[in-house]
Amino acid sequence: MLNYTIRRLVLSVPTLLFIAFVIFMLLELAPGDPMASMPLTIPPEVRQQMREALGLGEPWWVRFPLWLKQFFIVEPQYWIDNAFGTNFADGAQRIISFQSRSPVFDTIAERMPQTLWVVGMSYVVGVAIALPIGIISAYKQYSVFDQAGTFVSMIGFSVPPFFSGVLVIVIFSVQLGWLPSIYDTTHRVVDWNTFKFQLQQMIMPVMVLALQTTAQVSRYMRASMLDNLGQDYVRTARAKGMSESVVVMRHVLRNSMIPVVTVIALGIPSIFGGAIITEQVFKVNGLGQLLIIALQGSDIPMVMTITFLLAVLIVMMNLIADILYGVLDPRIRYD
Repeated sequence: MLNYTIRRLVLSVPTLLFIAFVIFMLLELAPGDPMASMPLTIPPEVRQQMREALGLGEPWWVRFPLWLKQFFIVEPQYWIDNAFGTNFADGAQRIISFQSRSPVFDTIAERMPQTLWVVGMSYVVGVAIALPIGIISAYKQYSVFDQAGTFVSMIGFSVPPFFSGVLVIVIFSVQLGWLPSIYDTTHRVVDWNTFKFQLQQMIMPVMVLALQTTAQVSRYMRASMLDNLGQDYVRTARAKGMSESVVVMRHVLRNSMIPVVTVIALGIPSIFGGAIITEQVFKVNGLGQLLIIALQGSDIPMVMTITFLLAVLIVMMNLIADILYGVLDPRIRYD
């Protein structure tokens, strides 16, 4: 398993480099100009100087290797310098945003906690609800619980977050007045009252994102459980006198989790995509909103960095899913 993990990590390097190149070229060829938001009264020569100051005067085959060097070498050096007081970076140029003229990673670090609070909590809640629903729905196939779970799952699949987000705001904020409609990113938890308000403002965005996760994972869990409940080893275990809870929870559940692991692992990057819309609906000042603003302003360094970080997350989740295969199923070996 260790050798397999090392091989996959080595192979992921050219994969990520190719992904970075594709993202860079798509942004390079896309319409838009970082100088479009500047006043039209700026003289052409000054505008050209500003473009050169942003680094746009160089061709793409110069700017792309420079971005790679900044991402993989300069930025880690800055992290090490800040953590241990060293001087590896020695004033090297970091990845700078076209819009704010501040380091991209500093801006991402400021927005990351808000996104992780909402996205992370919604995914944990969604998976925690989906697994029991899938298990019970499969064990009690065609029961009232199974029918209700199927109905809720179809709603989760069918209703997009920009609609469900507005719907819950209208119901719980406008009509009932129970929950705040806008997420206050400046709020700090210092006592019980502030903690309660934090929970209140997280309920709706977490609920909207968790609905999609619950719908997807519960359906996969149900289908996998049904497939394993009819296997010969289940009948053998029951014939040996094992209790139903041991048969279902120890034998069937472990084998059923193998395909579900892929769905859960690969669903982590996709939930960030849903957060882009949800953050816009609830005004969460997170990475999703930052990406939208960067796209509107043709901020290539910011868009490039955020999208590449999502690509890294997808590659890592694939690796983690493959490793968990071997943990859950002893028959799977990567020698």
